[in-house]
Amino acid sequence: MTEGATRIPVLAFRGGRFVAIERAVPAECAVAISVNGSTHAVMMATPRDVEDLGIGLALNEGIVAGLDEIARLEVVETELGLDCRIWLSEERSQTYTARRRQMAGPVGCGICGVESLALAARELPVVADDLTIAPEAIVAAVAAMACEQSLGRATRAVHAAAFHREGTVRQVLTREDVGRHNALDKVAGALAQQGVDPASGFLTITSRLSVELIQKAAMMGCGLIAAVSVPSALAVAEAEAAGITLVAVVRGDEFEIFTHPGRVVGAFSSVHEETSHAA
Repeated sequence: MTEGATRIPVLAFRGGRFVAIERAVPAECAVAISVNGSTHAVMMATPRDVEDLGIGLALNEGIVAGLDEIARLEVVETELGLDCRIWLSEERSQTYTARRRQMAGPVGCGICGVESLALAARELPVVADDLTIAPEAIVAAVAAMACEQSLGRATRAVHAAAFHREGTVRQVLTREDVGRHNALDKVAGALAQQGVDPASGFLTITSRLSVELIQKAAMMGCGLIAAVSVPSALAVAEAEAAGITLVAVVRGDEFEIFTHPGRVVGAFSSVHEETSHAA
């Protein structure tokens, strides 16, 4: 059985009759992210790659600026779930102010339960504009992510996020979770642990693009994120402001670019041609 999944008996209605079968379902448990002994967030998550989740969330929420500000990390199993305990370096501890997200319940929601609405509209860094990607690479990346979704194939019940970097060998890093925000945080944490600069590649995700995912991409410094579904209006506005190329509705060999088309080879010139013809 795939890690992170379990099989349970169910009664299925197939071909006009009921049959007893087994169904693979994803594991899910409460995961607490603690910083210096104080609980920062509690979420429901898939209990694998939890260390990546803790590091990625700490980076994407600005708790730390880099791995060097984390002195120690341990994942402790308790009767109620998993506790990912992060201890900051002495220097970072002096400037860190604990903020509880108080979000028990939501599946990896990046906004639900925050103490201040200002956190939902935080000012984001503008991503550098030094990445160009061929249209075919975007299509291939989404297909490659699908090939990496072992838990998704087993259960049909989890999201995936992936990082792609072109080179002599195509590099793909994929993480899965019941929450799409968790999956992207796990990617951020894994990249940090592997010493890979997120600005050197781009992101794909299986879900729609909500504003929280754009915020995480901006904090990571990724210039392009592609999704299979339509983004929200706020996500489009946030991507525009942060300088992120938002690609969505990736279906087969087709997709739509919502913001900053200049990073996609051929798109910028096509926009100018259409503008010229319209004039």
